Amino acid sequence: MANWTPQGFVGQMFKAVAKFIAPSGMPSPVLWGDETTVRERLGSGLSELRLVRHHYTFAYDFPPVAVVELFRRYYGPINQAFAALDTAGQDRLRGELEALWAAHNRAGIDSTVVYAEYLEVIGIRAQGAKGHLMPFQAA
Repeated sequence: MANWTPQGFVGQMFKAVAKFIAPSGMPSPVLWGDETTVRERLGSGLSELRLVRHHYTFAYDFPPVAVVELFRRYYGPINQAFAALDTAGQDRLRGELEALWAAHNRAGIDSTVVYAEYLEVIGIRAQGAKGHLMPFQAA
């Protein structure tokens, strides 16, 4: 698996969105990017578990403001967050996301380059292990 980390850029983006919309009651998907959580969820039933942090590069030929608009239109979680808000809430969320993208931008003002950390998870099922590897409790 490749999972966004809670402290990485995408984890921060989800945290910013959470300020504006009510939590779903489901555990955060970025918990799969937390090494301790992954070990707890997958540890038994595996003969080997490898966890390696990597960076994905978001690179766009347009500024952060336009990146936020792209995510608003086409990235499910951001699109749904905007759809759940009134106009004033959308404006505040847009401002928060634009500030986040701008703060992490490593390019000039006319383009956007942001590094986003993810956790690569490789698990090998233990010999003799059957069925689901993990019953786990929602956090």
